[in-house]
Amino acid sequence: MLLDQRRGNILQAIEAQGFVSLGDLVEQIGASESTIRRDLEYLDGIGQIRRTRGGAAYVGDSLTSFDARTTQASAEKRRIAEAAAELIEFGETVLLDGGTTTYEVARRLAGKSLQVVTNSLPIATLLANQPGIEVVLIGGYVYPKTGVALGPLAVGALKQIHARRLVMSVGGITEKGLFNSNALLVETERQMIESAEEVVVVTDSSKLGHSALAHLCPLDVVDRVVVDSGITPDWKRTFQQANIETIVVEVGKSP
Repeated sequence: MLLDQRRGNILQAIEAQGFVSLGDLVEQIGASESTIRRDLEYLDGIGQIRRTRGGAAYVGDSLTSFDARTTQASAEKRRIAEAAAELIEFGETVLLDGGTTTYEVARRLAGKSLQVVTNSLPIATLLANQPGIEVVLIGGYVYPKTGVALGPLAVGALKQIHARRLVMSVGGITEKGLFNSNALLVETERQMIESAEEVVVVTDSSKLGHSALAHLCPLDVVDRVVVDSGITPDWKRTFQQANIETIVVEVGKSP
């Protein structure tokens, strides 16, 4: 079993049960006690679990299933996705990360001649049979709840990719930058940023001013933000000061 897959399985077991003993993890994962101990030390170090006497407890932010998250802020996501899709030009190579808002962006790429690179199984499945769209699926350990590939294999593949732009979603945004709700995904997303000429963040306004578990990058890495009209004047100024172009969409209106 690959390192990232094993750690992902451990994290999933602890998240599902709240607390799991060391002995149970050894039995469930099929690895030695010393290996499980090292994995628990790593997961404790990135803030996803807390080591306890005889086992581990889950303290990280829960990643709800992809299907469940597609219903959250759905009107905002659809409008934001429409505006983001209009930025993508015929013939370009675009990177899409595995968020539900980027899935909505992918829905709106039909009819364009593009090369889409993604680590999202749902997005790759959606676009695989679209005429004119060439899909490049990044491999790696697939996180069970989201269908997103991550880890060293994904990072290695992304190092060979050069894209015109990256369209990505985030777990939260503060003046310190972008955050993701799961630390295991951040390394892969950082390489996505490195592989793209332009970074476009798609987010509903409820995430502004809120952090998540893991810091991804500072604000000045971002080139554009597409957000709904719930954005405050203070956040508009913050983005302007960071030289970020802000595209604001009205829910229920055309972009």
